[in-house]
Amino acid sequence: MTVAKETMIYVVDDDDAVRDSLRILLESHGMRVSDFDSTGEFVAGYRAHPCACLILDLHLPVVGGLDFLASSAGRALDIPVILITGRGDEATRARAKELGAAAFLEKPIEDGALVEVIAAALETRRPRAAGAHT
Repeated sequence: MTVAKETMIYVVDDDDAVRDSLRILLESHGMRVSDFDSTGEFVAGYRAHPCACLILDLHLPVVGGLDFLASSAGRALDIPVILITGRGDEATRARAKELGAAAFLEKPIEDGALVEVIAAALETRRPRAAGAHT
C-alpha cells in the first residue's frame, strides 16, 4: 500500500522528538506534515484538506487524545485519526475504537507499520467521502 503524495498528515504530540521523527519519516514517504504540540494548537491551526489524516498522542497536557475525540471539535473532524501512545491498555484501545479512531498504535512505532496504517485509514475513508458527495 502506498500513500498519495498530496496527503497531509497532522501530528499532535507534546514531545518534540516524536514530532520531529514522525515528520522526517512521513516526509521521506512524500507526505506533507503539519505538527502541533497540543490539541488546542491543532484546532487553531487546522485547515481542511481533501486527503488528510491525524496522528494524535493519547497522553497530552490539558486535553488528551481520547478527550479530544469525545469533544465537539474531535467529533466534527472529517479525517481518520490514528491514536498513538507509550502506554495503553485494552480498555483504552476499545474506547478509542468506540470514539472512531482508525487505529491505536503503541510507541515505539515501527516505521513501515505506521505508513501502512495511514494508507489503510485513508483507503477505508475514501469510499465514505466519495459516497457522501453523490
